[in-house]
Amino acid sequence: MWESKVNNRALTFHLSGINNQNFIMRDEETGSWWQQVTGEAIQGPMKGLTLNAVFCDELTFATWRSEHPEGRVLKPDEKVAAKYEAENWEEEYAKFPVVTPTDAADKLSPRTLIVGLEINGQSKAYPVESLQQQQLILDEVGGLPIFVLIGEDQKSARAFERRVYGRKLEFFVGTEANTRQLIDAETGGVWDFAGKPISGQFPGRQLKPIPVLKDYWFDWKIYHPQTSIYLLGDGLK
Repeated sequence: MWESKVNNRALTFHLSGINNQNFIMRDEETGSWWQQVTGEAIQGPMKGLTLNAVFCDELTFATWRSEHPEGRVLKPDEKVAAKYEAENWEEEYAKFPVVTPTDAADKLSPRTLIVGLEINGQSKAYPVESLQQQQLILDEVGGLPIFVLIGEDQKSARAFERRVYGRKLEFFVGTEANTRQLIDAETGGVWDFAGKPISGQFPGRQLKPIPVLKDYWFDWKIYHPQTSIYLLGDGLK
C-alpha cells in the first residue's frame, strides 16, 4: 500500500498492465509507470522516484473484522463486477509460468508462499508452511530482535519487534481453555494477535509492528536478491 502523493503532488493511479504477475500502475498526471511491489516509477517523468509506503496488514477478512467490528468495507462496483477475479484466482494464477530463472540450488520452489520482511537493509523470507507448523518464529533481522506469527486462521500473518523498554523478550504460543495465547517467557504476560498486552507487566504497551509482505518466492527474490530464508531445522540460509 502506497501514498498517492509525490513531492506534495497528488497523483491518480490506474492499472496499466501486469509484469511477472505484478501490477504496473500509470498516473494520469505525468503518464509515469509505477511498480506495485516496490512503489518505484520505472518509466516516465517520475522515473527513479518511489512512493511512500503505508503500513498495512496481511489478514483474512474474518480476522480484520474481529479486530475492527465497526470498520468500513469498500463495496464492489456492480458496473465492473464481470471484470473481478474469480474466488479461485490463486489456483488459476498458479498455472501460469514464471519468468524468473530457476536455480537448481534454490531451497524453495518458485511458487512457495512466503512472508517477507526487510529491516535495516536486510531481508528474510519465511515460508508460510513453516509458520503453520511452528505458529511463531523468533528471529533477529538487521540487528533487530523480532518474531513472526501466523493467526489462528493459519493465513493471517504479522511480525513484531520483541523488545519492550529495551528489554528483549522471548515469546511462545500456549493454550488455555482451548484458546491460543501469545506469552512472553520473561514475565508470563499474555498478548493478543495485534501485539497488545492482555495481562502482565506492560499494560498499555503495544509491541511495535514490522511490515510484512505475503508473496511468492519467485517474486520476492527478484526484488530482494540477497534475501535469506528461514527453513525448518536449517537455521539461517
